[in-house]
Amino acid sequence: MVLKDILYRTAIESVNGPTDITVNKIEFDSRNIAAGDVFVAIRGTQADGHNFIDKAISLGAVAVVCETLPDELKDSVTYVTVKNASAALAYMAANFYGNPSSNIKLVGVTGTNGKTTIASLLYQLFMNAGYKTGLLSTVKIMVDKKEFKATHTTPDSLTINRYLKHMEEEGVAYCFMEVSSHGIHQNRTEGLVFAGGIFTNLSHDHLDYHATFAEYRDVKKTFFDQLPKTAFALTNIDDKNGIVMLQNTIAKKLTYALKTYADYKAQILENQLSGLLLKINGHELWVKLIGTFNAYNLLAIYAAAVNLGLEENEVLRLMSTLESVSGRFQFIISDTKITAIVDYAHTPDALENVLKTIDGIRTRNEQVITVVGCGGDRDKAKRPVMAHIASSMSDKAIFTSDNPRTEVPEDIIEDMEKGVEPQNYKRTLSVVDRKQAIKIACQLARPNDIILIAGKGHETYQEINGVRHDFDDMAVVKELLEQLNK
Repeated sequence: MVLKDILYRTAIESVNGPTDITVNKIEFDSRNIAAGDVFVAIRGTQADGHNFIDKAISLGAVAVVCETLPDELKDSVTYVTVKNASAALAYMAANFYGNPSSNIKLVGVTGTNGKTTIASLLYQLFMNAGYKTGLLSTVKIMVDKKEFKATHTTPDSLTINRYLKHMEEEGVAYCFMEVSSHGIHQNRTEGLVFAGGIFTNLSHDHLDYHATFAEYRDVKKTFFDQLPKTAFALTNIDDKNGIVMLQNTIAKKLTYALKTYADYKAQILENQLSGLLLKINGHELWVKLIGTFNAYNLLAIYAAAVNLGLEENEVLRLMSTLESVSGRFQFIISDTKITAIVDYAHTPDALENVLKTIDGIRTRNEQVITVVGCGGDRDKAKRPVMAHIASSMSDKAIFTSDNPRTEVPEDIIEDMEKGVEPQNYKRTLSVVDRKQAIKIACQLARPNDIILIAGKGHETYQEINGVRHDFDDMAVVKELLEQLNK
């Protein structure tokens, strides 16, 4: 493809060399450069691509897109300076793959909690409605019925456009995509044409990356600011930040809520371990999902599907068939009537929501035993808050390792313990080994008790000192409960 066509819509500041040259592909990792490629020098959180320009050229790059020119320019290379290289990469990626998002109804879901559930269930609903559908999520990437492994909540812009191109070639009509604050801030969604955006909620998370909560909120808001007039902007108006998302958008403004007046309103009539009985805009339906947080998710799904053109009664029928997403309030009941729930709840708000849901479906005086940890190399401020919630809302809380990454697991647990109030000390245990912690929870549980294993959900690994070890919470608790049954 010709370089000048790839650079269409990028904010170019200067050009040194011809732009009518043909390039083979775009790369932002110098290690992947081959002869005839264009290298985009990104200033990342771990490394600055500008330091690898010479390496990229030595490997055969014929063009370099950067924010600052190197001291020495090679005559055989075209240099293009831009104001923001990550934004330029996003537009270049879209151009290189033929702007596939313009031929697919692409919907982005953003917020602290609920992104995976809403995106995944919308994928499930539209597939069940007979449409070829795509999914870009934390759990997996789907191109119609073909599954690919996901590595980030929001992949890099080259990966996004490559998958969207694959979807376009496969005749995919709709795609549902998780949009993280990191992805927005790093311009990974620039150049994409969205048919709609959904805001779920905002709570304490990612403050290791964003300097303040206000910055975290405002980054989310920019996603809605950039939606086109032809799109819809759907927001949870029960969340105090929901209205902020709509302030400057030119998209069609829509709201949903359980507590306040909104375009789409729901009421929980029954909340049981077997599911929810909801009334949505006057229509009653039974769904297999559980809890108030899922009532919000389902309401967003209903509103999005209707605004994407599906018939209202058909949407309601399809919603009643939806199955829960892996690692999101996934539960098993042992032969001894112990219920084990695995949930991705890794933020204070998510953990509190899950524990409130469990409290709401208790029928007797069952014990609730919570196994929870916090990730290493991430927001430390939420650690004591998570421990406070677990210890005050459970009969027993066991603090353990999540993904310690490069941190010492004992140090993370010590940070958590600071959030436990004196009256709750006797309710807590600290067990570094996650499998051992789950085993102790199983041994402490009596018939009809509930074990919540929080934080990792769908993840099938545990990252310790930069190495990923096989670890699946659901598989581990199943095995342990079966051993106790023998």
